Amino acid sequence: MSRGRPKHVPSLATKRVTPHIFRHTTAVHLVAAGVDVTVIRSWLGHAHLDTTNRYAQATLETKRAALEQLAPNTRSAPPPLWKQDDALLAWLESL
Repeated sequence: MSRGRPKHVPSLATKRVTPHIFRHTTAVHLVAAGVDVTVIRSWLGHAHLDTTNRYAQATLETKRAALEQLAPNTRSAPPPLWKQDDALLAWLESL
């Protein structure tokens, strides 16, 4: 997206986007970036970590990266077949 010019995404017209969705999405991205959950708790203004844990869920990519830390020799393996399927990846991106 270029600055000053909004990107139009027609698929968003059928989705319900709320401030809560932005909070949840931001928390998930912070977890994926490796930010400590206690920092995310403070950022979201939660009094209890249990509340933050509802927001801060790991993405599949975060889970994959965690598994790779346990088995570093799997890093050289080719990507799974589904990641090589451009049509499937395009469809997933459209969701």
